[in-house]
Amino acid sequence: METDGRNRKNIQIGFEVEIVQKQDQRSGKLTKGVVKRILTNSPNHPHGIKVELESGIVGRVKSIS
Repeated sequence: METDGRNRKNIQIGFEVEIVQKQDQRSGKLTKGVVKRILTNSPNHPHGIKVELESGIVGRVKSIS
């Protein structure tokens, strides 16, 4: 199930997601991980909701698996 990462309601702690890190935005390289914290407070964001993964990596959600 592919879900849009721009809406905060679609993302929950413990979900496996693919994010793009700040330094990877140009290349579009995705990093897979499990959501530890949701950092974006607004209900949606045009570039994806910012999250912190359990690995400590921060980025914007591109897809939810």
